[in-house]
Amino acid sequence: MAKEGADMTEETECMIDRNVGKATENVESSGHAKEMRAVMLAGFGGLNKLRVTKKAMPEPQDGEVKIRVKACGLNFLDLMVRQGTIDNPPKPPLVPGFECSGIVESLGENTKGFEIGDRVMAFVNYNAWAEVVCTPVDFVYKMPDEMTFAEAAAFSLNFVAAYMMLFEVANLREGMSVLVHSAGGGVGQAVAQLCSTVPNVTVFGIASCFKHTAIRDSVTHLFDRNVDYIQEVRKISPQGVDILLDCLCGENTGKGLSLLKPLGTYILYGASHMVTGETKSFFSFAKSWWQVEKVNPIKLYEENKVIAGFSLLNLLFKQGRCSLVKSVMDKLLCLYDQKKIKPVVDSLWALEEVKEAMQRIHDRGNIGKLILDVEKSPTPLMASDSTETSEAGEEEEEPEGDNDSKERMPFIH
Repeated sequence: MAKEGADMTEETECMIDRNVGKATENVESSGHAKEMRAVMLAGFGGLNKLRVTKKAMPEPQDGEVKIRVKACGLNFLDLMVRQGTIDNPPKPPLVPGFECSGIVESLGENTKGFEIGDRVMAFVNYNAWAEVVCTPVDFVYKMPDEMTFAEAAAFSLNFVAAYMMLFEVANLREGMSVLVHSAGGGVGQAVAQLCSTVPNVTVFGIASCFKHTAIRDSVTHLFDRNVDYIQEVRKISPQGVDILLDCLCGENTGKGLSLLKPLGTYILYGASHMVTGETKSFFSFAKSWWQVEKVNPIKLYEENKVIAGFSLLNLLFKQGRCSLVKSVMDKLLCLYDQKKIKPVVDSLWALEEVKEAMQRIHDRGNIGKLILDVEKSPTPLMASDSTETSEAGEEEEEPEGDNDSKERMPFIH
């Protein structure tokens, strides 16, 4: 890592410093505004575009809650944000992150329902990976007393998305069958737990082989992501499945539709196959869409099948369905209180370790959710990685003998 940092060109260093510096120019000139630590994305691209920097601390506007952040969630979507492969991303420099947990520090005008000191979890339209965030009160929820900040940061996005896909979109009922890709991830584990709250639901999980031992008990049938799961599922259920949840896209779209029973529902909620390297690849993007089978409405009509898409963040931030999400959150918190569901936390990382955390998601190495712990001190080997150095890009050679990156594990549950 240190060698890579030393090899970073002077031009790249200046560019990053110039970009992140813009966010704090006004603060430094005033001399009075408070500052905070935040993960800054200087531009779309590889891991070298991320660093921890000082930024002006936000203050709550009308109807907003100011939260002293304790933990932030890290999702595969954040990799797509970093690469710039999502629709209409904000212009960098920007602070990534869509969910966090923490303590209410102050309230804006006309903000009701919360008090200073409340433990909360929240959705944020970017800017979550920082020591302090401000977000509209409609996106904030009180945490149960026994829930930890790490669990809260792992709860909101994954469980709300899983619940809405299963119950609001696909109408999961007793005796149905569900197939979920990436069964070892945060959403996959949430889907498995929610399915267990309905009698006689069969869950087919697809996951990397090395995760099978850890997640085998959470699903009914588990298959390796590298085998022909269509054939394996049909051996058990010749008619197919009632619900299929796809976060991969590409060729899996056609496969998923072919596996649906009559009146079955296919839901696309991600496109992780578009992320194949550290930086955005037009070839990977084009290949994923080229592999998507063209959907024929007449064929859907003849086969009695449903195809749907789901984006929780669009539902919240673009389509104004906060009240629906709140009602879902209330139901989920009841299930949590009844000990029927519990978020699975894979590991905790310091803000300065964000690059390594992102690499773990990219490698599909996590079981459950990765969390950025704002108060955690970085592991000494990583201490300077996200502040001054870059990781190897696709075009860079890995230094010989540098095989210890896999050993640099933070606190893992």
